[in-house]
Amino acid sequence: MAKTRAGLVTYETVREIALALPGVEEGPCYGTPGLRVRGRLFARLWEDGETLVLKVGFDAREMLMAANPETFYITDHYAGHPYVLVRLPTVRREQIEPLIEEAWRLNAPKRLVAEREATPPAPQSSPAPRRAR
Repeated sequence: MAKTRAGLVTYETVREIALALPGVEEGPCYGTPGLRVRGRLFARLWEDGETLVLKVGFDAREMLMAANPETFYITDHYAGHPYVLVRLPTVRREQIEPLIEEAWRLNAPKRLVAEREATPPAPQSSPAPRRAR
């Protein structure tokens, strides 16, 4: 699992989550790392190195920005595009993980989405039980 600062997300955390999804590839996008499913961009690191550009629907974007404007925002450039900017130092893994999967779903072919839904989630690793002495 990617290390985080006090539970906060880094690009490595985003990368780990995204690359666990079917068909995801990482490659350059405007000079920064980008994440694609079957060639379609759904996330990329912004030029500042601490912001994620993440594909979302317009309605979801408005709800995210209204609920937490310190974390989710846009610039004028993104006003007409279905993306939100995410300040990674202010978001937690449990907040970003479902958003990354939804961004993947927006771009993934239906067959990949169906395969994902048919596959049970991997069990979360937990510490081994301690034996009594």
